[in-house]
Parts: sequence; structure tokens; C-alpha cells
Amino acid sequence: MSRVLSQMSYFRRSGGRDHIFVFPSGAGAHLFRSWATFLNRSIILTPEGDRTDKRGISAFNTWKDIIIPGNVDDSMVKPDARAVQPIPLTKRKYLANFLGRAQGKVGRLKLVELAKQYPDKLESPELKLSGPDKLGRVDYFKHLRNAKFCLAPRGESSWTLRFYESFFVECVPVLLSDEVELPFQNVIDYTEISIKWPSSKIGPELFQYLESIPEERIEEMIARGREVRCMWVYALDTEPCSAMTAIMWELQRKVRRFHQSAETFWLHNRSIVNRDLVEFRQWGTPVPLP
Repeated sequence: MSRVLSQMSYFRRSGGRDHIFVFPSGAGAHLFRSWATFLNRSIILTPEGDRTDKRGISAFNTWKDIIIPGNVDDSMVKPDARAVQPIPLTKRKYLANFLGRAQGKVGRLKLVELAKQYPDKLESPELKLSGPDKLGRVDYFKHLRNAKFCLAPRGESSWTLRFYESFFVECVPVLLSDEVELPFQNVIDYTEISIKWPSSKIGPELFQYLESIPEERIEEMIARGREVRCMWVYALDTEPCSAMTAIMWELQRKVRRFHQSAETFWLHNRSIVNRDLVEFRQWGTPVPLP
């Protein structure tokens, strides 16, 4: 981390407050052991709002950081040429599905067992990551579209890509991840397009609840999801609605006119200088760390 920051001439100007770091998946900011010391003021873009299951503390701060959507397979986000098309609700074989690996997580293990107990209601095939039995992308989405509800439990972290994928096969996502943070919550009403169910109540009562939902309501949620799913797509700048447009909007909300830190000083001529009275634009590298 120190080597990275030593190449950033302006990092110390605001203690990193006006810097942005992107951690798309995996260990997130925990990739750097010293993130809590050096990146605790910077804005982090990540799909993972919580990694406390193994790390003890999350690198995500809901007040300054931004949740970004997971990247859905390109073949499924093209409006006129999707690899797999949705099918009518009446032709879907299952009430719900869970397409993912158990990963030793309690919620996922419960779903795998429930699929064995209620094979007519819940589909949860064992996914192979390699070998001749590996489920191809097209087949994966064909399975995903064959249920009214797509279950999205937490895995190594609180997020799951299936939440976003479900919108492109038009099944209603059911979040089974209590601490999940979702993108763009200031503009999207998630109660209109999804369901969040307590992970402690994963069992037959979940099926009873899902079966009680009228198909008219399911259709309404799917239709609304169809309107906002463009915000999950990392499209070209020419597109009026995209994930990047929404991310830039979120960043704009965080812009301040002036960034002050303990290492920032200013003079009568409005120049911003460091502790040695050197203007930031004249700095070279390496620079002292915060």
C-alpha cells in the first residue's frame, strides 16, 4: 500500500478524501493489509458491502463508499440479442431456485437440503466449476429463468451476482443476506422489484410465503425490474441509462467544494500548500504518507 500511495502526488492533500479506489470483488480492500490505516478516508467502489465473515471488520463504510453492481455476462444484457430469453410465469417449472455453490455457508447449506426435501418447488443443482459436467453459461441462465423466484443467499460476503442476473431472466430476486448493501438505494425502491427475507427463516415457511404471492404482483415486480435493470449494465457512454451513469451520479453527490485535512493549509493568495508550505502541484514522488 505504501508503494502505491508514494506514487500519488496529491493523496496527502486531503488525507485521501478526494481519491477513489475500485475493488471489484474477491478480498476487496483487504487485499492491502494496511487499508485501515491509509484508505480509511478514501472513497471505495465495490460490489461487496460486508466481508466480516472472515476478516472481523468490513472495509466498506456505508456513509462514504459506493456499492456498484456486479458484472452480468455480456450475452445477457444486450436488449435485442440476449442468449437466453425469459419464459412466461405459467411455463416455469419451479417456484424458486438457488444456483450456486454451498461454500460451507449455513444459509446455502439449508437451501441445498430444502431442494432435496422439496424437489418440485426448489431447484438447486450442484454446480461444477470444471470438467465435463460444468454448467455452461447458456445452460446456467436456462436454469435460472425456470423459476418465479431466484434465491440469493450470502456467500463469502453479503453480495451475490445472482441478484443482478435474475433481472435479465425476469425472475423476482429474494435476498437471503441480512447485511447486504445494494447499489443506488437513493433512487431505486427495492421493495418494488425484490424481496428480502430473514436468513434465520430459511425453511418451509419461505416456500409458503412465496406461494401466497399473487401472480399479478409477481408480474408487477418483474415489470418494474425491467425498467431499472439498465442500471446494472456497464454500457457505452452513449447509453442514457447505465451502471457508470449511476456511479457517476453517486460520486457527484459526494463531491465537496473544498477538501480539508490536517496536512492541508492555505495562504492569502488561495494557494493550497502542505506542512512545508509547498504547493501540492509542485510535489514530486515519493511523498510522505498520511
